Amino acid sequence: MERLYQKKLPPGRPIGESWEISDRPGDISVIANGPLAGKNLRWLMENHRAELLGNVKPATGDHFPLLCKILDAREKLSLQVHPPAGKAAELGGEPKTEIWFIADAAPGAELFVGLKRGVTRAEFEGKIQTGEVAECFHRVPVRAGDAMFLPSGRVHAIGAGLVIFEIQQNSDTTYRVFDWNRVGLDGKPRELHVAQSLASIDFNDFEPALVQSKSTGNDVKVRPLVNDPTFNVEALEMKSGAGMNLKPRKLQIVAAIRGQIEIRGGPEAVSLSAGQFCLVPACLERTEVLAKSDMDLLRVEAF
Repeated sequence: MERLYQKKLPPGRPIGESWEISDRPGDISVIANGPLAGKNLRWLMENHRAELLGNVKPATGDHFPLLCKILDAREKLSLQVHPPAGKAAELGGEPKTEIWFIADAAPGAELFVGLKRGVTRAEFEGKIQTGEVAECFHRVPVRAGDAMFLPSGRVHAIGAGLVIFEIQQNSDTTYRVFDWNRVGLDGKPRELHVAQSLASIDFNDFEPALVQSKSTGNDVKVRPLVNDPTFNVEALEMKSGAGMNLKPRKLQIVAAIRGQIEIRGGPEAVSLSAGQFCLVPACLERTEVLAKSDMDLLRVEAF
């Protein structure tokens, strides 16, 4: 995160996530500019929800509907799953559908997503007991620019050497299936959630593929990544000097992956460089994006 995005990290601590747009207890984004600078996203939800969200429904507990992160995995992460909507309440958690956009990848980097074709629940449970459950996962080689959609119930893990932009439902419910037989920072094995995981995993989800869509356009190339009932995500490539208008009166988020852009809405203008995010409230009639250099970005629209 320091090398790619110049984010200042606390010394001597491994930092694997940067929560960029967040309305989670204890981790709430602060408004960076304009007359409301210094107030936070929770305050906006409590005082200006209609202007912020438009017709988008809030998350459980009247929270902002999305959570946006940058993930920096120097080592492979735990094998995990998030509960689907039909199971979340029963398990005491929240559903979490998400998408990963690969911003940077070391040679040979891979994701673990879904099950190998033919793996049964009985086989999966048996290999949890023997510490070999990773053998049941479908492995997907990835490089920068790839994207993987992860609906709730899809078992998954991030391999080593990846930097990922993650767009997800506002939920922090994760059930850990397996942690590679290793110990945490306290020297003890991290807690597993085997029963909840088995109740959440889609055991018919075999060998999912990366997003296969193509880009269209010239100075502004648009590549649709996912159109889900929860959110729509597009990857855009903009040539230096190009401009575009965002959709009017829609809750949107712009995430800068590479280069520099300026976002203008009403009397305000915000400059973004790689690794920065901008929340565009639904009350804006006209919002313009201008590329100050060759630029890659994500446009997220909440539903």
